Amino acid sequence: QVQLVESGGGSVQPGGSLRLSCVASTMSACMAWFRQAPGEERERVATIRTYPERTNYPDSVEGRFTISLDKAKKTLWLQMNSLKPEDTAMYYCAARTSTFSGHCPDEQTRYNFWGQGTQVTVSS
Repeated sequence: QVQLVESGGGSVQPGGSLRLSCVASTMSACMAWFRQAPGEERERVATIRTYPERTNYPDSVEGRFTISLDKAKKTLWLQMNSLKPEDTAMYYCAARTSTFSGHCPDEQTRYNFWGQGTQVTVSS
């Protein structure tokens, strides 16, 4: 079992920044951030393969969001810059105990463990 606890959400104006954190009970092969807005499906925001590190982002956040790890602190970060109203959602940390043919998958169904979520609201 992997326990994940997110924090760092809040309200911010468009163009602002937030940094989310996820403290894990143990590091996993793949870790990721997903988000879900009301009435929408959960979507991937960023993934990171732990060893060796490799990140991947969808086009919607590429260049604005950065996922990173502090292995010593067992903490996953998501730095979010240039936030837009459409970034408003509940953000979830997820972990998968193995890679999928060396890669970290995009699909939420392939992640074994989830945090409780932290709300991000971008509004003027």
